[in-house]
Amino acid sequence: MRRVFGAKKSQEPPPTVQDATDRINKRGETVDEKMKKLDSELARYKEQIKKSRPGPAQEALKARAMRVLKQRRMYEGQRDMLYNQTYNLDQVAFAAEGLKDAQQTMTALKTANKELKGMMKSVKIQDIDSMQDEMMELMDISTEIQDSLGRNYNVPDDIDEEELMGELDALEADMGTESESSIPSYLQPDSEEAELNLPAAPVGHPPGKQSNIQAEDEFGFPAVPRASLRG
Repeated sequence: MRRVFGAKKSQEPPPTVQDATDRINKRGETVDEKMKKLDSELARYKEQIKKSRPGPAQEALKARAMRVLKQRRMYEGQRDMLYNQTYNLDQVAFAAEGLKDAQQTMTALKTANKELKGMMKSVKIQDIDSMQDEMMELMDISTEIQDSLGRNYNVPDDIDEEELMGELDALEADMGTESESSIPSYLQPDSEEAELNLPAAPVGHPPGKQSNIQAEDEFGFPAVPRASLRG
């Protein structure tokens, strides 16, 4: 049957925006190369026209230059058209990429929404409140336990503070009496200060004046003459 009717040809996938852009860019590169060749020919004709004299030869060179210039203008129009097509394809590709990003964002948001709903089902506000109340109760019990363990066994709780203050005053009075009795009698201050009778200090005589009184040294003793010391 395939030999009689022939096999059905497989359809090629339609070109994408990127495929069309690559094809147009290749055509644009070809047009640019042709324009460069025409520019070099125009430059050569201009130099020849400047060097030639007016006449038939110069007119022939001008005609060739005009023909090349017309071709260049044609290629220039094709290049502008290709550039416009490339710009339009770029705009379409940008819009398509934006739509793809939007689709991915929507898919991600839907997935996150489902996950949040599943998590909200497992978490209840009543359970959180009851847990908080239980934690507060446990903290209060822990505080009571710490207070009970830190209680002092030596001091009873039923002692009156006024009685303690009275005992403290009596203890201070006893300590003052003991401190006075522990000082020896000769170190204790007397009620009436005794007057001290001390001898008067000796009075010296100024040098240069003769006196019948024997000279004394600085300590109040009789001074020894120097002659006796030398002999």
